[in-house]
Amino acid sequence: MPAPVLEVPRAQLPSYKPLVVPPSDLRPPPGIQGSEASEEQQQKEPTKPKPQVNVPPPVPKEVQMVDVPFTDVEIPMPSTEIMTAAATTAVISVAATLTATSIFKYLVMVMKPVVKQTWNKITKKKK
Repeated sequence: MPAPVLEVPRAQLPSYKPLVVPPSDLRPPPGIQGSEASEEQQQKEPTKPKPQVNVPPPVPKEVQMVDVPFTDVEIPMPSTEIMTAAATTAVISVAATLTATSIFKYLVMVMKPVVKQTWNKITKKKK
């Protein structure tokens, strides 16, 4: 029987065309005269937006600003209602996880001998 002919798999390597971004102060090299754009092209081109001053976003009413002692830093902290809900959820989830783990360990401890005896009885009857 002839051996099957399998082609060696080939992968196409990912590639990309680099994006060339001109600098913001683009000028022609020395000795080269640039041509002026026509009035139609100048009208079609959008005007450049003015750079914006870095202004912090407005703080929602649910957020309280807390001063860090011995520094000039203020950090945002959620309101008391939000922190209470988050803490309550965390406590309940941890309690449920620990309870489920202890119940599962107890069930394994109780059921292991029962399953072992049942398995031994089943295998003895087959012999």
